[in-house]
Amino acid sequence: MEIRYLKSVDSTHTYLKEYIKRNGFSNSLCFYTQEQTAGIGSRGNSWIGTKGNLFFSFVIKQDDLPNDLEIQSSSIYFSFVLKDILKQLGSEVWLKWPNDFYINNYKIGGTITSLSNGLVYCGIGLNLNNVNSEFLKLDIQINIKELFKLYFQNIEKKILWEDILKEYVVEFERSKNLHATINNEKIPLINAQLNSDGSININNKKVFSLR
Repeated sequence: MEIRYLKSVDSTHTYLKEYIKRNGFSNSLCFYTQEQTAGIGSRGNSWIGTKGNLFFSFVIKQDDLPNDLEIQSSSIYFSFVLKDILKQLGSEVWLKWPNDFYINNYKIGGTITSLSNGLVYCGIGLNLNNVNSEFLKLDIQINIKELFKLYFQNIEKKILWEDILKEYVVEFERSKNLHATINNEKIPLINAQLNSDGSININNKKVFSLR
């Protein structure tokens, strides 16, 4: 994984996609910054990133994902791999379905993914410093370069989805205390059931994260 730093950018996700459109794809690539001005959140929402937090986006070939991973659940996959590393470093972070990083019952970050021409784009934001009253920040100090090293090493291992799922099934129970936005409506997850492909059954419907 080639990693490049941007001093400030509107959105690492948008910047990366435009870069690949102009230059083509030759190798896995990541752009990161600690200040973005027009970030992309879930469901098309804007995500303004205050200076000092961490925002990064990377692109890999779909073929570099494990064979048993449904592409619709790649956000869960990418998020859980990062969450696991943060836990190993001493954080109490957990993953709310499908792609939000939480400390206790407060969001500290999130993930979005998209697929285009056989390439998977993933964008992740984490609050390290500056937050408002609705959010918390990561509960440990991290070395960003070391975090990237550990994270992308694990992505390159192509850890099987079934191994991720075995751990996430237990953690998913914490999501049942909260809500998820489905079709622009906040739905309580208390009765949600997690399926083996990362989707959930809720209100007699099967729902993938799709982001």
